[in-house]
Amino acid sequence: MRILHTMLRVGNLQRAIDFYTQILGMTLLRKSENPEYKYTLAFLGYASNPEQAEIELTYNWGVEHYEMGTAYGHIALGMTDVYAACERIKAAGGKVTREAGPVKGGSTIIAFVTDPDGYKIELIQR
Repeated sequence: MRILHTMLRVGNLQRAIDFYTQILGMTLLRKSENPEYKYTLAFLGYASNPEQAEIELTYNWGVEHYEMGTAYGHIALGMTDVYAACERIKAAGGKVTREAGPVKGGSTIIAFVTDPDGYKIELIQR
């Protein structure tokens, strides 16, 4: 078994696609609409399955806001330089909610950003 994708419900599909492609550098891999059931799916990532897992953005037509709840944590992205990534994200208009630095109680460099729908994304230096 392997992880194929993580699904996030979004209130504005184009705004979410713009964040993941323009701010985080992902590629829009494919998009499909289902008029009968009134939803649109967009799959994004740094590579397609099976090479890497993808993010599925689901837009239910007419729903502009979702409650986050308390169960969701974050999506994690690995990269070589979290400090530089934070600077690029801020320069592109993204929201860094925890600046790059060592994780509490450890030495791994992490940071957090938030997407336009409020989903948290952890950046981990590898």
